[in-house]
Amino acid sequence: MQLSERLSTVASMVTAGNCLADVGTDHGYVPIYLYERKMIPRAIAMDVNKGPLERAALHIAESGMKDVIETRLSDGLTALKPGEADSIVIAGMGGPLIIRILSAYPEVTASAKELILQPQSEVFLVREWLSGQKYEITEEHMVFEDGKYYPMFKAVKNPSFKGLTAKECKFGRIKVLQEPEILKAFLNREITAKKEILKKLETEATEKSRIRAEEMKQLIFEYEEMLYEM
Repeated sequence: MQLSERLSTVASMVTAGNCLADVGTDHGYVPIYLYERKMIPRAIAMDVNKGPLERAALHIAESGMKDVIETRLSDGLTALKPGEADSIVIAGMGGPLIIRILSAYPEVTASAKELILQPQSEVFLVREWLSGQKYEITEEHMVFEDGKYYPMFKAVKNPSFKGLTAKECKFGRIKVLQEPEILKAFLNREITAKKEILKKLETEATEKSRIRAEEMKQLIFEYEEMLYEM
């Protein structure tokens, strides 16, 4: 089985030999891909929606993996018991939803050796939450696919971790980022887009546009500063 670059990068972060829980598995592609490559001994593929889970079960059966990849109808981690998974993967969901899922069953989350997360939005909130819970991000990736940038990372519990800075929450841990050139391209694109917005705002003579223009200037400064530091 071949995966998209986004999902293959997510899969690459799963530690070999770990038992996997794929939350929001959709078609079940990630556990199938990993088992085919003998990276995992077994997996639990979970989804809150019956339709996607049935599709995942069909793909798993067609791959001859029914005995090693179990499907469970589950809202987040509801159907997962503590200790059943070494690696928890949550990919393709909004940041606040990922936080809600991990927070709802702390004993299940804490029992996993690693969390592999690919938030679709508000990535900084996920990094902030991980930092507050003493999770250290040990591996960062950024993938550019179909015109979109996808940040993703692996986090492990580390009680002695001092936490992320505000800049690291926003842009990631540069020292563990595997694709700095893609982050640079993202920053340059954001700077260009925000400068265009600023140009339009500066032609408007309203208090609202003035405030928004100041916000744009601050964002441009932050992105340019980050780019310079890289």
